[in-house]
Amino acid sequence: MDRMDAAEEQIAHLTRAVEDLSEVVARQSKDIERLSRRVGLLLEREAEREADSGGGIPLADQRPPHW
Repeated sequence: MDRMDAAEEQIAHLTRAVEDLSEVVARQSKDIERLSRRVGLLLEREAEREADSGGGIPLADQRPPHW
């Protein structure tokens, strides 16, 4: 195998690796968008729940009963 064949083979492997990584990044981008939407919806839902509870101190900010 001469140097040109070795270089072409290396380029083919690198091209495949780049394509694989591109697919992974695209899939992760979709996952991040989906999860961001879900977090936004959960934040809105929690804000509505807190507003409906009469504006008292949120449970997470209250001191535990043993203090």
